[in-house]
Amino acid sequence: MKRLTPDAPAHWTRTRLRHVVRLNPSKSEIEDLEPDREVSFLPMEAIGEDGSTRLDATRPLSEVQSGYSYFRDEDVVVAKITPCFENGKGALVRGLHGGIGFGTTELIVARPLRDRLCSEYLQWVFQSSEFRKLGEGFMYGAGGQKRVPDDFVRDFRLALPPLTEQTSITSFLDRETSKIDALVEEQRQLIELLKEKRQAFISRTVTKGFDPNAKMKPSGVEWLGEVPEHWDVSRLKFLAAVQTGTAKGKDISGRETTMVPYLRVANVQDGYLDLADVALIEIPASDLDRYRLRKGDVLMNEGGDFDKLGRGCIWDGQIDPCIHQNHVFAVRPVGVSPEWLSTITGSAYAQFYFMSRSKQSTNLASISSTNVMELPVVVPPSGEQSVLLELLGRELAKLSTLREQAYAAIDLLTERRAALVSAAVTGKIDVRRATTDQEEAA
Repeated sequence: MKRLTPDAPAHWTRTRLRHVVRLNPSKSEIEDLEPDREVSFLPMEAIGEDGSTRLDATRPLSEVQSGYSYFRDEDVVVAKITPCFENGKGALVRGLHGGIGFGTTELIVARPLRDRLCSEYLQWVFQSSEFRKLGEGFMYGAGGQKRVPDDFVRDFRLALPPLTEQTSITSFLDRETSKIDALVEEQRQLIELLKEKRQAFISRTVTKGFDPNAKMKPSGVEWLGEVPEHWDVSRLKFLAAVQTGTAKGKDISGRETTMVPYLRVANVQDGYLDLADVALIEIPASDLDRYRLRKGDVLMNEGGDFDKLGRGCIWDGQIDPCIHQNHVFAVRPVGVSPEWLSTITGSAYAQFYFMSRSKQSTNLASISSTNVMELPVVVPPSGEQSVLLELLGRELAKLSTLREQAYAAIDLLTERRAALVSAAVTGKIDVRRATTDQEEAA
């Protein structure tokens, strides 16, 4: 296994991690504790990709002492299973209930020898791209069960600075990465603001139009409010037909069948289709016309996660023939343009309607085709629909450009952060000089 860096400073010590950490410490050191003692419990979802931990869960020691990973305050844990390892899941654990914790078995626990290695510094080493990228190459197993072996961590070679310099590097990285993280958070807040602005712009366009001087009238729907006087408000069932999809698992024995592509909820995103993975299904040949999608259909999801409810887009006939599963509705408009109807379904007022009529459970919601067809649709004259959609498209394009710029900024900042961490823990940056320069500037 190659070193973390071949050209580290001469005064740094070349070593393997096994010489400076205890890996997966034995639970025998807590065998005298009372079985009913409460300890912290960390499932994988309680460990962040940013080194954070959520310590709100506790369990009696008797429930976790067998079959879970054991750690104490100041230990450093690393997720070993894909994709958690590649995504950077891991943490320096502190604030554990009584100083003791247990968690998912998919953790490697490292306890630094305090006279050689700081826990804070080790956490930065584990976050470095060198450690992560090299670890990926040592993963074993198949698919979603690939893991980094404990021996990879145990035999990992690194150049280790003196303790005082480890502390300096840790302080430097804490300070500099917090600045980068703050900038990333600003960009994320901007993205959320742009999403809200996009949603508000769509909603205003499809319910009020662009003319501030237009005469208004009550829509007849209490929560919808007023709409332009010359617009109509009609239930979707009077403007379109809904086609429900086919269900898997039907008995097709003894019937002439055909194999066709079919769309699932995963294919129908918010405003676009993801056709990278389109499944095939065997159906009776006589059912093809019944479930076949037609150009101009507005696809809408029956449900799933809350954000999937009612979302959809227009089918342009990208695959023909193609059918759809029963959790995707094909709404076939006749009294309104597909583009206008698709825009309506993405508006805040339509989403509010779908949620209010849906069946809900924890993080999941679904709506029936009957309730979908009761959606109040605000309908301008056809010529005005086209004008409004063109103007709306221009404004949304501007917001989309700003959003893409924000995502690009996050990518650059993330790359900068990774490069900074790697440079610091490999000695390519003399943080002692950087710290001195900052002190002099202050």
